[in-house]
Amino acid sequence: MYKNSMRVEFPGSSDNERFARSVAAAFILELDPTIDQLSEIKTAVSEAVTNAIIHGYDGCEGNVTMEGKIEDDTVTFTVSDDGVGIPDVKRAREPLFTGKPELERSGMGFTIMETFMDSLDVKSESGKGTTITMTKKLE
Repeated sequence: MYKNSMRVEFPGSSDNERFARSVAAAFILELDPTIDQLSEIKTAVSEAVTNAIIHGYDGCEGNVTMEGKIEDDTVTFTVSDDGVGIPDVKRAREPLFTGKPELERSGMGFTIMETFMDSLDVKSESGKGTTITMTKKLE
């Protein structure tokens, strides 16, 4: 059974979306993913980080934590913030729902994460933050 893990923390700035994508890509390279798998994982991680920055901190300062775990051929990424939280996770996961219509957001972040990953778990508490956990098996 092969295992590996990593953890990074960075300021919740949109400049760090690219950083998170690069870290995720570098971390899974040892699993020899296809180009499609690599692209899907980078996109899902980017969506989770974007949600933390745009919705979690709502223009305020805060850090985003990204953790990665590999067990055999399965990768798990967890993205968390200590921001405002999501008042209604079920509604937030509906396609086209956005809490920031004034920013012309598409409301497809969770849908994209669900489409590109095998599983998606969202835990959130008002005033305490949100944790998104995504898993994908690379075959």
